[in-house]
Amino acid sequence: MSGINHKVVAITGASSGIGAATALLLAERGAAVVLGARRTDRLEDLAVRIRERGGRAVICQTDVTESSDLVRLVDRAVQEFGRLDVLVGNAGISKIGPVAEGDVAGWSAMIDVNLRGVLHGIAAALPVFRRQGEGHLVTTVSTSGLKIVPNQAVYAGTKNAVRTLLEALRQESTDGVLRTTSISPGVVRTELADSIDNDEVRDQIRRNMHDFAIEPEAVARAIAFAIEQPRDVEIGDIVIRPTLQG
Repeated sequence: MSGINHKVVAITGASSGIGAATALLLAERGAAVVLGARRTDRLEDLAVRIRERGGRAVICQTDVTESSDLVRLVDRAVQEFGRLDVLVGNAGISKIGPVAEGDVAGWSAMIDVNLRGVLHGIAAALPVFRRQGEGHLVTTVSTSGLKIVPNQAVYAGTKNAVRTLLEALRQESTDGVLRTTSISPGVVRTELADSIDNDEVRDQIRRNMHDFAIEPEAVARAIAFAIEQPRDVEIGDIVIRPTLQG
């Protein structure tokens, strides 16, 4: 019996890429999934696919920059399935480019989605986890925060801020109620490049994706591995990247 069976998992950024792959895999392994993203048409299509395979899925339009949307996502899980076991914080954008461009709007957008969006999820989920006596935060960060490279300074900064946040939260939560996991993917074949405004940088990222990116399903398996562990085991950090990534 899978350690995922019967768990209730809410996922942000679930309309494509890692989020969608994670929803499909966890539902296949017996979890009930609550799909959160802004694009409800895609969420509906994904929910239908899951249900056709015998899984359980509901959707909730979610903009992670709005704290009320995260509360609504968590509430939807509790109302539909009676509890929330895991929140997968996966929504993210990549407005990368040279710092000298001075893209203040892009920097602010990354802070709002990549950092503040995670904080909104934590604030919404923690009270539920405390009431239940258990819960798990699984959050997508990035290898960009582990190997600092040009053009990704602010993006990496938001990801490392989340990494720091989760480690501090882990140390504040050693009573056995909360588990935290940071997932750091390298180059993954997703739509993340679509959010990059700098043409040269966007084209390079797309070439990397074409040449050596791993599939979102690989990251989904890593997320599943962390979730399926028994309550007394916490997988704090997972780094998963293509073997060809430098």
